Amino acid sequence: MNPVNSARTVNVGICGLGTVASGTVNILTRNKKLIDARSGCNVSIVQIGARRDNPKVDTSGYSVTRDIFDVVNNPAVDIVVELIGGTTVAKDLVLTAIANGKHIVTANKALIAHHGDEIFAAAKAKGVTVAFEAAVAGGIPIIKSIREGLAANNIEWLAGIINGTTNFILTEMRDKGRAFEDVLKEAQELGYAEADPTFDVEGIDAAHKLVILASLAFGIPLDVKKVFTEGITKISTEDVNYAEELGYRIKHLGIARRSAGGIELHVNPTLIPEKRLIANVDGVMNAVLVKGDAVGPTLYYGAGAGAEPTGSSVVGDIVDVARTLLADPAHRVPYLGFQDEFVTEQKHLPMDEIETAYYLRMSALDKPGVLSKVATILSDSGISIEAMIQKEAKEGESTVPLILLTNRVQEKKMIAAISKIESLDSISAPVVRIRVESLK
Repeated sequence: MNPVNSARTVNVGICGLGTVASGTVNILTRNKKLIDARSGCNVSIVQIGARRDNPKVDTSGYSVTRDIFDVVNNPAVDIVVELIGGTTVAKDLVLTAIANGKHIVTANKALIAHHGDEIFAAAKAKGVTVAFEAAVAGGIPIIKSIREGLAANNIEWLAGIINGTTNFILTEMRDKGRAFEDVLKEAQELGYAEADPTFDVEGIDAAHKLVILASLAFGIPLDVKKVFTEGITKISTEDVNYAEELGYRIKHLGIARRSAGGIELHVNPTLIPEKRLIANVDGVMNAVLVKGDAVGPTLYYGAGAGAEPTGSSVVGDIVDVARTLLADPAHRVPYLGFQDEFVTEQKHLPMDEIETAYYLRMSALDKPGVLSKVATILSDSGISIEAMIQKEAKEGESTVPLILLTNRVQEKKMIAAISKIESLDSISAPVVRIRVESLK
């Protein structure tokens, strides 16, 4: 028996022909029989809109236009796949497609993070679907996992390595003792980082992804402005090495947590115990750890970028939309996993009120009593020392590195204590501060 409804064709129009689009077209072409069998219909690319060709994909069998708006205005297209990136033309493209009654599949995390609420409202009014699995963590089906697989759970927190560039840099710094600037240059040469790497190394890309995951987990509107963002540019090789000596790894994490005081949303370098599985996610790989009240911690690991890994998620969304069209066009999975009336504003906890443990590194004069003064300041602030490394002074130097791990404390208390420590005559440089998470 043929599982494909040959009388039902779902026509796909693809906008863009860059890395992800090339992977998407190649997968749809190579695995067409499998995709048709899984969707139950004939999934067909009817038009591609791209300003230029891509040598990594053969488009000779497809209709190609240089005007991407031809695709969204094509009456034959059922699903528009937006893969051009950015938040200006892409937004106009998607809203035009929705107005024309087209379903949307996108890999554009910035578009969803900044304009998702508006796009979802337009789609709901028009009765069409917006699917965005590929917007977060490339080929890892993390959006479906949170929205569907973990639907029975009250999500307590999630933490993710959701930018491959920063993870590659930190891995190289740890494994090979290389400096940040040296590894960044290689990442650019390998194509992991752009010529302007700001979005990656300063955490902006991860913030876009985190706000999407937090909205799915907690039923809150999309608002990237509420994410505290800190990059990895100030992380030194010595901090990476000292973390290892203490039994920790430094990872650039996006963390979303529901606490008594409100919702925490922050992207920052974080020490995590080396025994945690997520601490051993290296190179350009991504991973997201989600804690649900019923299931406990679950880890989702895989390629966070690349033509075919991300294309895999795009095609998965195409199949989902095609199945929905066949099954029940009037009833679709809510975009953020909650029915609209349950997506509500919730209190967000300011970063200075968030509690975490800390790694502190300071340059102290090599003389008696310095540690005692530092410990007294911390103690008077309600901060206890959990672990310490004190190195001997190198020949000819008058200062020694002093490294401390503290207990959990409100950030504003730690900032105030550090200010007092830095005012000591025996402390010769600004104190390095990195947050620590146990991820239990």
